[in-house]
Amino acid sequence: MTSPPQPPIGYLPLIRSNPDFRNLWLGQIVSLAGDWFNLIASAALIAQLTGSGVAVGLLVVVRMLAQFVMGPIGGLLADRYNRKNLLIASDLARAVVVLGFLVVDGPEEVWMLYVLTALQLGLSGLFIPTKDAILPDITRPEELGTANALNATTWSTMLALGAALGGLVAGEWGLRPAFIIDSLSFIYSAFLIARVRYSFSDVPTARMTAAGVFREYFAGFGYLRRHPDILLIATQKAAQALSVSAAYQIIQVELASKVFVYGDGGSTGLGLMYAMVGLGTGVSPLVARAFTGDRPRDLRRAIGWSYIVTAAGLLVASTLASFGVVLFATFLRGFGVAVAWVFSTTLLLQKLPNEVRGRVLGSEYALFTLMNALGAPVAGWVIDHSANAVPRLFYGMTGLVVVFGLVWAVWGIRRNDE
Repeated sequence: MTSPPQPPIGYLPLIRSNPDFRNLWLGQIVSLAGDWFNLIASAALIAQLTGSGVAVGLLVVVRMLAQFVMGPIGGLLADRYNRKNLLIASDLARAVVVLGFLVVDGPEEVWMLYVLTALQLGLSGLFIPTKDAILPDITRPEELGTANALNATTWSTMLALGAALGGLVAGEWGLRPAFIIDSLSFIYSAFLIARVRYSFSDVPTARMTAAGVFREYFAGFGYLRRHPDILLIATQKAAQALSVSAAYQIIQVELASKVFVYGDGGSTGLGLMYAMVGLGTGVSPLVARAFTGDRPRDLRRAIGWSYIVTAAGLLVASTLASFGVVLFATFLRGFGVAVAWVFSTTLLLQKLPNEVRGRVLGSEYALFTLMNALGAPVAGWVIDHSANAVPRLFYGMTGLVVVFGLVWAVWGIRRNDE
């Protein structure tokens, strides 16, 4: 007779009782704080140097394409090598790369900002699927859903705090300190992850040929193709990126630099908008999970509701009635998107076997970054070439959200994983 599954553990008990997860989580906190400092500073810097929506959109494209290329590679490495060592190496390498942002100080050096961004986010493409893949290795089954929700809430909380502080620091003291803080955060993150106790069985693996690397790179996509339900779950982040996240990043820079201008180059206003995204994405998994637990059927239904909340946020934002209204709408948008993001990851972690977990999560992240890379330049082009561009973008984004929500309602919710 099999023992009944244990009920999910609470957030504070998990942090107190599992030191390995605690160190990974604390490392994520400091690293993400620096990352959001960096994002605000680099977006504000490129807006100052170029004054172009397309240039800001290109920055997002570079960030996303670098992760699109490296995400599946990160998943491949996470399935073959020591996941803890991969996380530490990625942190230390990023600590060096981000210091290069300090030398960019003129329009003729903008190309360097793109190159450094590609290097930094390429390393993030290695880090992120590895971080997700190691989570079931350092948690028990009853801890996994809680750990995933807490990770997502941490991402959102640090977006709120890091973006707000980054905007304030940049607005008051200039953009350069943000890059130094980012570098130091990676070093401290590596120190914390080094304290994680992680057992890795160094099983000899076959020497990878060029053809083998190419084949393994696409192994995660092949798994998705053979498992339609996993594919539908894994495309939720990509759907949110194409319909909301990519364009919203460009719109926020446009509003902060030209409509609601607070701080140096609008950096304070931009930081506040990112902070409201973080607040919404931080609150929503905790609120929603209080009703769903880790039950697959309830998780699927909550993803369906998330599309409705996201669409409402976009419609409210389209009015541009005031900065306060835009901030509230940004909160709603973040609330809706986060539910789909967190619960789709929980479903994947529940269903994926360990031997392919890294590659599938890497492929999922690659799809997300690709959709971000496709959506951002379109939004930048519309802003540069269309009158009344921002409301029109909001209407188009709402339409896409409705379409993707209907697809999930027809095929995603009807699945029964109980």
